[in-house]
Amino acid sequence: MEAQLADPVQELSVHGKTGKTHLGRVFSLLLGVLVIAILYSTVLGAVRVPIQTLFGSMLGHHALSQEQEVILFQIRLPRILASALVGAALSVAGVLFQGMFRNPLADPYVIGSSGGAVLGASIGMFVLPQLSLLGFSGTALLAFAGSLATIVLVYWIARVGGRTPVVNLLLAGFAVSTMLSYSSYFIEVLDQDYGLEMRVLASWLRGVIGIPRWTQLAVVAVMFVLALALSFPLARRLNTLALGDEYAQQLGIHVESTRIAIIVVGSLLTAAAVALGGLIGFVGLIVPHVARMIMGPEHVRLLPVTALAGAIFLVIMDTLARTLLAPSEMPVGVLMAFIGGPFFLYLLRRTKKEYAV
Repeated sequence: MEAQLADPVQELSVHGKTGKTHLGRVFSLLLGVLVIAILYSTVLGAVRVPIQTLFGSMLGHHALSQEQEVILFQIRLPRILASALVGAALSVAGVLFQGMFRNPLADPYVIGSSGGAVLGASIGMFVLPQLSLLGFSGTALLAFAGSLATIVLVYWIARVGGRTPVVNLLLAGFAVSTMLSYSSYFIEVLDQDYGLEMRVLASWLRGVIGIPRWTQLAVVAVMFVLALALSFPLARRLNTLALGDEYAQQLGIHVESTRIAIIVVGSLLTAAAVALGGLIGFVGLIVPHVARMIMGPEHVRLLPVTALAGAIFLVIMDTLARTLLAPSEMPVGVLMAFIGGPFFLYLLRRTKKEYAV
């Protein structure tokens, strides 16, 4: 009898070690790919810098010219790091919301943050253009505030009898986001000539990662690290919530407080990404979807893998956005729509089956 009991225990132990080994290998591989993507993205652009020149300067063999230093370290590198942060933030938020809603079609904007961001950005652009804090413009600051305020409003509307059903959250998020998005029209009419402000806002709404200041990157990086650290204990609870609310409650998990925590953390990630890169679709939908297909539904494993994969994905997409039509550039959100949309539809057609979230 003891021998019969020992085998399953040993099997579970081996399986756990195998899972950790697999996660370590995938994480190491993705980290290496991210470093390579950042290096190659740095030398690509309208003005190309040979990769040998960059490596030579890093090894101390020769120095970069003043022009090359400005291009690489003051223009391209901040933008590349910003795209990595935005991609990672949207992807982790996607994992959290997909797990909470138990729906692989949920994305970071699922509960209305995009509508609040649009209205906030419009106010910042046309009403408070002089507003600035820590290097962020009024557009970015009010988009951040609008995104968070909208999610608070949606949660308050969806809450019924001390509970917040996920269907109520989805419906309230859709309705509020749509109303706020169209409400921005009344702010936009302040620009009667459809001048520079309108063009900048239109570009921001399509998802544009500009050239941020290092203070902006530092602020968003701190927010991302804090939110990611808070995500890991929530990921363990998501594994239990996937089995159903009643079962989770029987195991001692407070479902409502867990949902509130997920909404707060996911919203913080989404708002930070919006402030830095505008509205960029598909990243928070595709990356968690593919990661789940590869790694399985265990959320603790998904978080680090998805963060790195999201960073890689958006670094590559933003590099393509600024090089395909060089010296002109296209918003990365537009490129994501034309590449991410068909790719996601292909995945749906290829799998042709449901899977656990």
